[in-house]
Amino acid sequence: MHPVSLDLTVDASIREAVATVTDAAGSIDVLVNCAGYGEFGSVEETTLADARQQLEVNVLGAVGLIQAVLPGMRAAQRGRIVNVSSLAGEFASPLGGWYHASKFALEALSDSLRGEVGQFGIEVSIVQPSYVATDWHDQAMRRLEHASARGPYASMAAALRRYFANPALARQFTSPDAVAAVIAKAALAPRPRTRYRVGRGSNIAVALATLLPDRAFDALTRKQFGYA
Repeated sequence: MHPVSLDLTVDASIREAVATVTDAAGSIDVLVNCAGYGEFGSVEETTLADARQQLEVNVLGAVGLIQAVLPGMRAAQRGRIVNVSSLAGEFASPLGGWYHASKFALEALSDSLRGEVGQFGIEVSIVQPSYVATDWHDQAMRRLEHASARGPYASMAAALRRYFANPALARQFTSPDAVAAVIAKAALAPRPRTRYRVGRGSNIAVALATLLPDRAFDALTRKQFGYA
């Protein structure tokens, strides 16, 4: 392991990081885009500056790295890109609009990219974790508190905080090691799948979002999170 300094919101930092790795290793065979955070809060109350920062980190930073490594991968006629999305890239829920938007965008870009770079022997896969036992949720709830703890959406924000604080929910979280194992599989499989879902009930959740009418899924979501 050789850590490299990298700021996903600075183009020069991305270029320098890729150049450092290329100089040390000779080539980049695999890129895993896993950095990200959750900008939670109502769409109305989340500032556009905070929304832009969410997209800068979760979407544009990932694309910047992809653009930086692709010339070398094309020259080598091989490579693997694994974008860590989320089940939040398959459906959306209240108070997470900008986070969902970032993951929806990453999903679409990955699908487009896969069709573009396959001709060069480069594979693109998406890993979609459900809840993972990290401090991601704590950060998301801090962003929620910042945006919507007071005002017209305060009761919804309080309900969402209670939902994530429930010990019963924590027992359903997937371990980081389990997610890492799936990422490694996507990176190393001879013929990787285009999408890997991780977490208990993840396939059922996507099926419900796909098959249920929108308003029925809305009602199910409100009940799940305890919204009035």
